Amino acid sequence: MTAAADLPTTTSPVTPAPGELEFVRAFVNTLDIEAHTERLADPASWAKWAAEHDLGAAATAADLREARALRETLRQALLANHDRAPLPAETIEALDAAADRSRPALQFSGRGSHLVPRGSGVDALFGRVVATVAAALADGTWQRLKVCASDDCRWAFYDTSRSRTGQWCSMSICGNRAKQARYRDRAGAREQP
Repeated sequence: MTAAADLPTTTSPVTPAPGELEFVRAFVNTLDIEAHTERLADPASWAKWAAEHDLGAAATAADLREARALRETLRQALLANHDRAPLPAETIEALDAAADRSRPALQFSGRGSHLVPRGSGVDALFGRVVATVAAALADGTWQRLKVCASDDCRWAFYDTSRSRTGQWCSMSICGNRAKQARYRDRAGAREQP
């Protein structure tokens, strides 16, 4: 079940991403651009969000700056997913740095291998993000994780459309706003001489 704080302020609940990719979606959504709320603003807000996601441990102001920077480069990568573009260079650098800091372990099983996050606090956050993004890139689910195309929203969502062309976190809210804006633009253009 998605926590109320993990839902955009203007939309109905979104379809969760599969498996651990839901964690990355929730992480990107720690900043609600439209409502101007930041869940990683300070150690107290971090502690609450971290407890909800079994991360534990305190975080310093520097830790939170690094976490917010990783989140925003992930947001840019999710925006690039609309164009089916590869990971932006900045995101690759941020994920490499997160992997260096968190040092996830490679674990083998009878079915193959996967990365296992280690550490606690922000290190655990970075490890989970790195492991999840690596797995999602490998299994093809990464391209379906996007942010809303609306500049004043940018809420992360999992695109369940058959054609993988979903643009908005909610068709009934952001999609409708975009359609109304296009209609007003066309109507205004027709009225001009």
